[in-house]
Order: sequence, then structure tokens, then C-alpha cells
Amino acid sequence: MSRAVVHQTFGGPEVLELRDVPEPHAGPGEVRVRVAAAGLNPMDWILSSDPEAAAMFGVTVPSGFGFDFAGVVEEVGAGADGFAVGDRVHGGALAKAAADFVVMKTPTQAPDALFRTPDGISDEVAATLPVAGLTAAAALAAIGLRPGDTLLVGGAGGGVGVFAVQLAKLAGARVLGTASEGTFDFLRQLGAEPVAYGPGLADRVRALAPGGVTAATDLFGTETAETALALGVPPERISTIAAGPNPPGGARATGGADARPGDMQRITDAILAGRITVPIAATFPIERVRDAVTLQAGRHTHGKIVLTL
Repeated sequence: MSRAVVHQTFGGPEVLELRDVPEPHAGPGEVRVRVAAAGLNPMDWILSSDPEAAAMFGVTVPSGFGFDFAGVVEEVGAGADGFAVGDRVHGGALAKAAADFVVMKTPTQAPDALFRTPDGISDEVAATLPVAGLTAAAALAAIGLRPGDTLLVGGAGGGVGVFAVQLAKLAGARVLGTASEGTFDFLRQLGAEPVAYGPGLADRVRALAPGGVTAATDLFGTETAETALALGVPPERISTIAAGPNPPGGARATGGADARPGDMQRITDAILAGRITVPIAATFPIERVRDAVTLQAGRHTHGKIVLTL
């Protein structure tokens, strides 16, 4: 037997259970990964609590839980190419990452993905990268970020935001990041200039950047996108990841599925070179998955939350 986090119904953290399940094995064209860490994302608890959102991703109950994971390849099925037993890997497996084992088809098909984990990057860090890192890269690519831009990032202190801020700085942009005041010092450490979200945001941005904002990415709702439009940013230079398929004013909706083939290596190379740091706010053993999800759903943590196995 092995263990997996499952939920029989939709609901809050209380519906999540760590259960014994039959141990899976790699079939033809598949690899089995022993999971060492699973990174949490808002998407995970939205899919386990909201039936309509889950249906959009083809998730039905009973279901597993989690997407991001990191671990080691333990089995390689006949005809599975690209990975060998003992390879350290990280990736995404929709609604099944929080488990002792994940079985993946090779090559993977979106949204699932599997990447090699470079030496020098821990499993805990690797398990934070697939959703947040690739979504941040896609959000910046969608607006054609370039050196000299003044970029407004909405939700800069969240899991995607910490990558978006640092990738934008590496690209040569000035970064203004919306957050609560308790997050300001954290954002400054990442290289962003913090600005409080909420009513009056446009005025505060004007005061901070009298020369104007040239691009924006909204990683939480629509406030930042609407503010950027009000500040005269062209819609094609505004991206959103959580505003649905029709963001305000013709802004560009995007997500991790739109990331480019080399984006993950670019991110891991930058981590190894010390140009990107990955803040991990908390780690929990998988037995405490409910506590981890409760903490993350409060959206007041600085950085990522990781389950360890």
C-alpha cells in the first residue's frame, strides 16, 4: 500500500484525507516517481472546494489533491523515453501530486509536466516551481517585457508574484508591486518597490512612478489590470492570470500552460546562479495537509508552502 491525499466531496480543508491506497506502478510509456515534496498553490484548494472550477479542469470526486511535486524516478515502463531510474525530477500532475507515488506518461501532456531537477536545487524548492515559476514566465512573456519597462505587478507577494518580480528585475525592468503593508519589507528584499493595494491605487502608483507605468501583470483578480488601464497602459501590455478568459479592457489572459519550452531551465539556471531566491514560508508533513491548506488559503504567507513526504 501507499498513501495519497484524497477528497470524496468538495469542501474546505476538512474534506482532505490522507488515506492508504493501492501502490501504483509504471505501465508502458510511463514512469513512477517517489514523491519527496509537494508544493501548494491556490489552484489546489480551489479545485478541491469549488465544483464549477474543478469541472473546468476535468476534476471529479473522488479525487486526489495537488499539482506540483518533486522526487526521484523509481520505475520506468517499457517504451518510456527520457528518464531513468534514479533521476531526480519535478513537475506537475493534476489532482494527484500529494501522494507517495505519482505515475506519469512520457512524454507528458499538458497540463502535466516532468522536468529534471538540477543538482544544487532541493526537492522542497523544486516542488515550488512548475505552477508558480512557469505562470510568472508566461505572464511576463504575454506583455513582451523588455529592459527599461516600469512594470506594475498585482499580488507581488504571492507564490507567482515572487517569481514574476525577480524575473522582471532580471529582464531589466523597474518593478512596482502591490501588497499589504506587512509585505512591504519582503517585497523590497526581492527588488520590488511596494505599493498598497485597494482604493486609490492609481494615485499611489502615480506618486511612485511620475513617469508612468509601461506594463502590468495582475496575479490576483482584476484591480491591477483596471488600474493599469486607467493609467493609460495599452491592453496588449497588461496580462492577467486569475480574471477568467475575458479580462478587463482587452488585457491578455495567460497561465503556466503558455510558458515557453526553455522557461523552466531559465528559472532553474537563475536559482543555481543565485539570481532568483525561492522563499518557502512553511513546510508541513503530509499528515498535516489540512493545516497547510488552511494557512495557504488565508493568503497571508510570504512565499510558498510545501508538503514533505
